[in-house]
Amino acid sequence: MKTPKLSKHFKKRVPSVIRQAQIEFSKRKDKNIVNVLNLAIGNISLPMHPAMQNRLKEIGQTIFSDGVVKYTSTIGNKETRDAFLNILQAEGINTSNIFSNITDGGSSAMELMMLGVCGPGSSNPIMLLDPAYTNYLEFAKRLAIDVVTVPRVINDDGSFASLNMMEIELKIKKYKPNALLVIPYDNPTGQFLTQQTLIELAKICIEYGIWLVSDEAYRPLFYNEGEQSSIWNINENSVPGINGCRISIESSSKVWNACGLRIGAILTDNEEFHLKAISEYTANLCANAIGQKIFGALAHESHEKIQLWYESQRNYYKKILLDLKNQFQKQIPGLIVSNPAAALYCIIDFRKICNKDFDASAFMNYCAKYGKVEIDDKSYTLLLAPMNGFYSDPEIGSTQLRVAIVEPPDKMILAPKILSKLFSAYNKR
Repeated sequence: MKTPKLSKHFKKRVPSVIRQAQIEFSKRKDKNIVNVLNLAIGNISLPMHPAMQNRLKEIGQTIFSDGVVKYTSTIGNKETRDAFLNILQAEGINTSNIFSNITDGGSSAMELMMLGVCGPGSSNPIMLLDPAYTNYLEFAKRLAIDVVTVPRVINDDGSFASLNMMEIELKIKKYKPNALLVIPYDNPTGQFLTQQTLIELAKICIEYGIWLVSDEAYRPLFYNEGEQSSIWNINENSVPGINGCRISIESSSKVWNACGLRIGAILTDNEEFHLKAISEYTANLCANAIGQKIFGALAHESHEKIQLWYESQRNYYKKILLDLKNQFQKQIPGLIVSNPAAALYCIIDFRKICNKDFDASAFMNYCAKYGKVEIDDKSYTLLLAPMNGFYSDPEIGSTQLRVAIVEPPDKMILAPKILSKLFSAYNKR
């Protein structure tokens, strides 16, 4: 009797770094008595937008009241597509030439995009900024697509060095990527790419005939003075030839606090790409029908109400991020903490205070498997995401961890003290 074999891909597969800590903690015998702050994944604990909440309450009453939940069209319900376009319109963007296809979360949109710009086993890579959101790296492995990266350096004061446009251009000439992917409100770093930066990148893309792809799941969560940025704010006057070269990844998960809804979209101003994306997605049949109905409520929200929602979300995250940076540096002197500029993440880097053998992934495993500290007569541990899973070269992020701002404020403020105690205990082992 012969045992069937796993594929080489499955044999090498390990959990994503944003899920590793959670999986390890779930195996603990004392998990029911240890209070855990799971800051490893951007699983937002805030309520959805009120219009979406109201729509949710209607499910089963006036919507799907007959108990029938059928497939939608592959492109997605018109109302759901209109919701994503209405959001852009609320930000002053002309959507008359933007095509939308609804997907099961932003993750499906990412994979669909990579199939469209490169394709499985492509001889031409996709270009990313390093570090990059880990799912892009994992999807590249799944699809046998090579990745070429341009490094970003976090300075000792938590700022990021400016992007080196010359280096980007030289790598495009050398490696001939089919697309450049950016995340203007960046996951994992929390860096913010200004509109002028996007314009400069767009000019390079047009010169070399490659796609400009922007993951805008966190638009408009930015905390500096000035305007928000988007590839959809670029026009033919600033970048001649830009029309027909853009793709964006959209999501209900982050700004709209609906991670579990699993609704995303792939937007483009290239009709051929759009039609082929629908053809490819027919293999998936359609996105979640119930999730589409809930998110579709935003198609009817006024632009003024959407802007007020943005403001409330920005104010919420900005305060927590600023307080967190200050407390991390107070509790752990010498710890590098990235500046809170965008999205809902920060990077902490132990490189100035750890010994030469320190490995952030091993520290994460310690916290998840064994770590336990006492604060106010309660036991706590902290789950974080090691940054080595976000870099093309895992060695680069060996002293760094990503912190997601996803727990309530009263718990988030405990994170620096918990981390300080865990780090001290880890070093004394």
